[in-house]
Amino acid sequence: MAKVKKIDHIAVLTDNLENALSFWQDALGMELGGLEDVPAEKSLVAFLPTGGSEIELVQPTTDDSGLARYLEKRGPGMHHVCLEVDDIAGMLLRLKEQDIQLINEEPVSGQHGRKYAFIHPKAAGGVLVELYEMPKKLI
Repeated sequence: MAKVKKIDHIAVLTDNLENALSFWQDALGMELGGLEDVPAEKSLVAFLPTGGSEIELVQPTTDDSGLARYLEKRGPGMHHVCLEVDDIAGMLLRLKEQDIQLINEEPVSGQHGRKYAFIHPKAAGGVLVELYEMPKKLI
């Protein structure tokens, strides 16, 4: 049976990545692990590793993306919680069998071989939940 392995990241949506980084780096002393342009999601993401997970600061790169519309409607703040799972297809099947409302019925192939899918906030008490399956490591 598919299971949750860990919290992969917590995503924070911002309209100004530079200002957001100032808080997380300068005030909290967190180190920037990297910046990544994610064209498929029309966003720029800053990764701030901590423990076995990370904070991701996400800034939309266009005004017509879903992230930009979310930001305009709700303002900056926490966007979603991402859970790493061992079998995303199995987890989605399990959720469908329980009539859990999904945004993605099938896994989406992301950067670096990751697979991901979103669970609708209505199913999770108002929280947008992302599921991640990391690529299998080849020996």
